Amino acid sequence: MNHVIFRACCRAWMACVVMSCLSGIGAAQAQDSYPTKPITIVVPYPPGGSNDVFARSIAKEMADVLKQPVIIDNRPGASGTTGTASVARAAPDGYTLVAVSSSMTTNAAIQPRMPFDPVKDLAPVAMFAEGPFIVAVTPSFAAKTPSELIQAVRAQPGRFNYASSGTGSVNQFGTELLKAQAGNLFITHIPYRGMGPAVTDLISGQVQVLMASGPSLLPMVRAGRVRAIGITSFKPSPIAPELTPMSSAVAGYEYALWWGLLAPAGTPLTVVNKLNSAVNQALTKPAIKSQFLTEGAEVKIVTPTQFGAVIARDIERWKKLAQQQNIVSD
Repeated sequence: MNHVIFRACCRAWMACVVMSCLSGIGAAQAQDSYPTKPITIVVPYPPGGSNDVFARSIAKEMADVLKQPVIIDNRPGASGTTGTASVARAAPDGYTLVAVSSSMTTNAAIQPRMPFDPVKDLAPVAMFAEGPFIVAVTPSFAAKTPSELIQAVRAQPGRFNYASSGTGSVNQFGTELLKAQAGNLFITHIPYRGMGPAVTDLISGQVQVLMASGPSLLPMVRAGRVRAIGITSFKPSPIAPELTPMSSAVAGYEYALWWGLLAPAGTPLTVVNKLNSAVNQALTKPAIKSQFLTEGAEVKIVTPTQFGAVIARDIERWKKLAQQQNIVSD
């Protein structure tokens, strides 16, 4: 009787082994044949912004490489959190992705109750681009160079105001980083609800300084409505090669935005690598490089591991700055 039971157990065990192997082979084959259906890239912001522009440009090129449609799905809300959280909860199969920017890391630094963990719940796929900010002043402001700006603020602490697109925004983080590295300059933060009102008040002189992307400021600079005095890249940038880096006045200062693509955590590495390759192939196209420069950014080709290191580094960096400079969410 014991022998009969033993043989039955052995047959059951072998059946489980075979089924497990077949399942593993099936999963591997599915990964090798990826993609077999359309891919969706969630853009967690309204149409027209930089995330949307970059994602749509990349999606077209990815579709050509992967031989499947790549669909853009705008899901705005909660400063990008709503759409990004939906992807963090999606199946980790490579068919639902999210186009994010470095604002995700500044949000993570000041929002302890985010509905997802950007490191644990999302897998880095590829970076699209990096871009510096332009530093501009109202036309009546005397400073014309980075050094003159720093000197003016130091000479009259508390007299001047800087604008941002909102409390906890990337604009605030970039300016607070400059303040901290310059010896904690005393210039007052005036948050606005969006970049439009901030630029309007910079033009009128209600605020004196604004740090923002090239597309937000360069049209006003070229029209003579505001004056650009510097750029936040460590070295001169092709975005605006005529502008002097702020690092000429504040040693070591550098601030750049980035944009990239994430997948749900647990997405197979073979799938992540296929997506990374498709994005990086797209980034080599001259038309993509040219379009991104127009949008104030340079293409950035990295591996998923390198991108993940950037995300983790930035979150820790901005947490420390937020604590030091008392940056809090609304």
